[in-house]
Amino acid sequence: MLEYIVRRVLSGILVLFLLSTVLFFVMRLVPGDVVRLQLADAGSVTPERMAEIEAQLGLDEPALSQYATWLGGVVQGDFGESLWERRPVSEMIGQRFPVTFELAMLAIFVAITLGILAGVGSAINRSSATDNFLRVGSVIGLSIPNFFLALLMITFMSLWFNWVAPLGYKRPSEDLWVNLQQMAMPSLALGLGVAAAISRMTRSSMLEVLGADYIRTVRSKGAGESRINFKHALRNSMVPIITLIGLQFGALLGGTVILESIFNLPGIGSMVFRAVEQRDYPVIQAAAVLYGGIFVFVNIAVDVTYGWIDPRIRRS
Repeated sequence: MLEYIVRRVLSGILVLFLLSTVLFFVMRLVPGDVVRLQLADAGSVTPERMAEIEAQLGLDEPALSQYATWLGGVVQGDFGESLWERRPVSEMIGQRFPVTFELAMLAIFVAITLGILAGVGSAINRSSATDNFLRVGSVIGLSIPNFFLALLMITFMSLWFNWVAPLGYKRPSEDLWVNLQQMAMPSLALGLGVAAAISRMTRSSMLEVLGADYIRTVRSKGAGESRINFKHALRNSMVPIITLIGLQFGALLGGTVILESIFNLPGIGSMVFRAVEQRDYPVIQAAAVLYGGIFVFVNIAVDVTYGWIDPRIRRS
């Protein structure tokens, strides 16, 4: 298992290297540049002034030279400075990462809890009204984009209940109740789509296991339905469900970019959204490496979890 984890870590490092390399050069192909955007309101700008600012920002060097400088800094843990705020990118990420992390954890909690409960309920009540209702709900959850669902939540809560989340983000350490109110709608909007996917996978996997011979053997020995469904069927259905959770986590992280902007949360997602508009290359590249690293870590954790769920995998 240790050798397998080492191989996965090394392959993850390779993926991050390729991701950062492609993104570095692709971003420079996007129309517009940070110098023109910064000087857009200055009226008449001379080429000499633009060249001066480019030299200050290090953008006058060839792209390969810029990439080599940036990569050398990343190896040492230095992601450079924001081209707009002139602050270390690592400092900016350190301030905003707790917000995105809290949102992602709440969303994945919503997704796993609702998804597994709905999937199990649908499987053990196959072809019933409950099953049909949950299946239709999962299709609707998969069909609605999370940003559109977020806008619907904001609209309906304000019009029907005359309620909006408190303005001005509060960390849990400052005011837990206000923080939970601010995180409730974005975490639901982000987690419901993933919950729908988990629900469908749980139902499919549970039905396959419930039809296995050993389940009939356990039932013939007089075991209760709750014990059969949750101890035997659900546990032996978890491997594909965990795989899906790992894959969906990447989509969940990507969803924070838009939802943090919609709900005005000071997380990494809203920072990346603004950085793309401003062509703030160091911020975009650092966020991509961070998101990629989290995704690689989650997938390694998923692989390790397989051995805990199914001893047969651990022995192999």
